Amino acid sequence: MSIHDIIKASANLKQLMLEDTVLHQRLEKAIDLCVKTLKNDGKILFCGNGGSAADAQHLAAELSGRYYYDRPPLYAEALHVNTSYLTAVANDYDFDSVYSRMVEAAGRKGDILVGLSTSGNSTNVIKALEKANELGMHTIAFTGQTGGRMKELTNVLLNVPSTDTPRVQEGHILLGHILCQMIEEQIFPKT
Repeated sequence: MSIHDIIKASANLKQLMLEDTVLHQRLEKAIDLCVKTLKNDGKILFCGNGGSAADAQHLAAELSGRYYYDRPPLYAEALHVNTSYLTAVANDYDFDSVYSRMVEAAGRKGDILVGLSTSGNSTNVIKALEKANELGMHTIAFTGQTGGRMKELTNVLLNVPSTDTPRVQEGHILLGHILCQMIEEQIFPKT
C-alpha cells in the first residue's frame, strides 16, 4: 500500500463516520452519561490493551488535565497505569482479571467504565464490563465494526465502521476527542 492509499483509507473511514447518524446518536448518549456522572461527583474509568491502552490513557488525561482550555480537573483514570498493581494481579491471578479487580476496587454505582477494544473481544476488558455492570456502573464500549462480545455488555456501543485495526484506532481517538471536547464545553461552558 502507498502512503496515498493509507491516507485515503483513513479519510474514507472518517467519511463513513460522518454519515453514520446512529453512531452520532450513540456518541451523544455517551456524552450525556459522562456529563451527568461527572456533575454528580462520579468518575470515568478507562481500560484497553496495547494501542487501546494508550488511547485509554490519552483520553483520561484529556479529562483529568485539560482539553482546549484551563478549567478544574475531572476524575478520569486509565486502569493500567499502576504497573506494580497490573503485574501483581497478572502474576498472582491472571491477566484476564487485571481490570475487573480494579473496577471492583475503584468503581461505584453510577460511575462509568469505558472499555476500548478494536475487536470487541478482549477478555480482560469484557470481564471489567461484566464487573461494572454488577456494580451498577454505566458502560461505554469503543470497538470495531461488529462490536464483538462487548456489544452485549455495554450501555453505549461506539463501533467504528471498520475491521482494519489501525483505522479503528484512528476512529476511536476521533470519537474520544469529540467526547472530551463536548464534556469540557458542557461542564465548563465559556462565558
